[in-house]
Amino acid sequence: MDFQLQAIAEARHHHPFDYLGQHPAGQEWIIRAFLPQAAQVEVLTPTGWEPLSRMDAAGLFAIRRPAPLPQPYRLRWQAGGRQFEIYDPYSFPPSISDFELHLFGEGRLWEAYRMLGAHPREQAGVQGVRFAVWAPNAERVSVVGDFNDWDGRRHPMQVHGSSGVWELFIPELPDGTLYKFEIRNRATGAVLVKTDPYGAFFEHRPGTAARVYRSRHQWGDAEWLRQRAAWDWQHAPVNCYEVHLGSWQRGPDGRFLSYGKLAERLIPYAKEMGYTHLELMPVSEHPLDESWGYQVTGYYAPTSRYGEPDDFRAFVDQCHQAGLGVILDWVPGHFPKDDFALARFDGTALYEHEDPRLGEHQDWGTYIFNYGRNEVRNFLLANAHYWLEEFHVDGLRVDAVASMLYLDYSRQPGEWLPNRHGGRENLEAIDFLREMNIFVHERHPGALTIAEESTAWPMVSRPTYVGGLGFSMKWNMGWMNDTLSYMENDPIHRRYHQDMLTFSQVYAYTENFVLPLSHDEVVHGKRSLLDKMPGDAWRKFANLRLLFTYQATHPGKKLNFMGNEFAQGREWQVNSRLDWELLDRQWHAGMQRLSNDLNQLYRQEPALHALDFSADGFRWIDCHDADQSVLAYLRQDQHGDCVIVLLNFTPVPRPGYRVGVPKPGFYREIFNSDSAYYGGSNLGNGGGAAAEAQSWMGFPHSLSLTLPPLAGIVLKPQ
Repeated sequence: MDFQLQAIAEARHHHPFDYLGQHPAGQEWIIRAFLPQAAQVEVLTPTGWEPLSRMDAAGLFAIRRPAPLPQPYRLRWQAGGRQFEIYDPYSFPPSISDFELHLFGEGRLWEAYRMLGAHPREQAGVQGVRFAVWAPNAERVSVVGDFNDWDGRRHPMQVHGSSGVWELFIPELPDGTLYKFEIRNRATGAVLVKTDPYGAFFEHRPGTAARVYRSRHQWGDAEWLRQRAAWDWQHAPVNCYEVHLGSWQRGPDGRFLSYGKLAERLIPYAKEMGYTHLELMPVSEHPLDESWGYQVTGYYAPTSRYGEPDDFRAFVDQCHQAGLGVILDWVPGHFPKDDFALARFDGTALYEHEDPRLGEHQDWGTYIFNYGRNEVRNFLLANAHYWLEEFHVDGLRVDAVASMLYLDYSRQPGEWLPNRHGGRENLEAIDFLREMNIFVHERHPGALTIAEESTAWPMVSRPTYVGGLGFSMKWNMGWMNDTLSYMENDPIHRRYHQDMLTFSQVYAYTENFVLPLSHDEVVHGKRSLLDKMPGDAWRKFANLRLLFTYQATHPGKKLNFMGNEFAQGREWQVNSRLDWELLDRQWHAGMQRLSNDLNQLYRQEPALHALDFSADGFRWIDCHDADQSVLAYLRQDQHGDCVIVLLNFTPVPRPGYRVGVPKPGFYREIFNSDSAYYGGSNLGNGGGAAAEAQSWMGFPHSLSLTLPPLAGIVLKPQ
């Protein structure tokens, strides 16, 4: 047996196109086909079918002819009592260009997902699927699937020189075909079966194979995208409803709702409630429900739990046509160790670092991407582009940014390696985040990037050209932690902790902040927001109404997790739906009405959103009344139009409470969280109050007001 045949038979051949297919042989031409299950093989010639001779016991068949056949040519064979006919895959030359490979090697192939993965296409007039995968340390890579009985000997791929990219066109494969890549490591000879890193669709869990997929969706959101490109988001209302699609609602049998059913129910609900955006917890494919989507194994595939990729495209399309944006949670900080996915992909640390001091999150049991490797950085940059380009999403909320920025994140001394300057900053990750933000904002005007970053890293949401990371916005974790800690205090003790509320103004404009009350605050024993509030049932609901009023009127864009809006009583559980039946109870229904009215107020009053990121939009009226636990402040827009906010954090009503205001006239009470409509005690100011010519707190005029207990009021000068 010659060495090439032996390599083919043992599934070790690096360049199968050098041997299989049609080749000159002296004055003749030889056609070789390796079909180990076949009993006999024929090739279609201009004069009909001609038989190939079996050359060895392993399954090599060959025929010599005086002249070459036009390519591609067809083979016919019999195996297991059945007859098969197909174009020979090895009669189609590789089609990936050197320019694509060059850009990929430099980390600049922004649409790498069009080169790598499985792509239905026509080649030489024949429909089929082109497969490509990056596995530079492989001796041999094959496409395996139902179509070849998952036999890695049948469809070995061709490598493109030193690029590490392997390619094979398999004709006449239908959409929906299941496939994986079988990889033989060059150094050890170990054989791995891996799913496609660029797979666009996956079989339903617990299966892990990718599916060949062809999108047929016709978009109808051109007007939305046009308006988004010109959107002045810094001065516009942004109010996100954070949703886990699998547990928002479910069918009567407890099964997941499809993307289509979610579109029918979730979009009208979020729109009616006054939110501007849905922020979806990760929809990228993941094997374990309990990971909430943060352990991603299919970065380029919407999860098949809820339907096909085009079903998700239709969901986003319908959101846009309803005037609702879509932001996705994106997880470039780590990936799981599942054997079938990215981990040790070609038998080596390919996507991750080899050294666990750089390449592993011990707390999470996951690997860290090697951001310094061009092809890995390209994988992630192209992935960001993919969701924005192919699914028209309006932004990416980047998970766990702090874990990317610091080499010593959640590590003890000796468990991490310093950077080349001896510091703790992950320089490669910083460069990646900056490059990602520049790319997104240049290619997708109006799209947002939002950092979940919990440290004091400077200028996260400042442009890269002034030294920032380039994010549009950053979650204000300090505000969230301080506010919830304050609210958990019994009101009698709050007078000693007023600084937990006032401190936010010290740094409120150092970043473009989002105020998050997210899923992380209502899991793992932290209790629901309602259950965090102190006191009896009435006080719990009043406190929560007050918290939402404070969030809505404090500078910064807004985010609330599903269930918060109607005071879900228990912690969120990923495997069950929200307790929608609570809306049959007056207090929960009142909380939902309050959430709706606050959302509408935030959207309709420019004073509450136009200068969210500027100190010009906020002015303390009184932040010193700690003894009565009252805050009073003014919010205003670019034109000086303002609203007055007063918050009473005790259950004691405050009649005759005097507060300074900037101008004379009547101040209408446009919101009161103590309204009976929301479940409150209905104490207020009879529609408003007239300013008196009495200076107070540095203002030329003042109001005498009644502050309801555990409540916030908003007044607007007429």
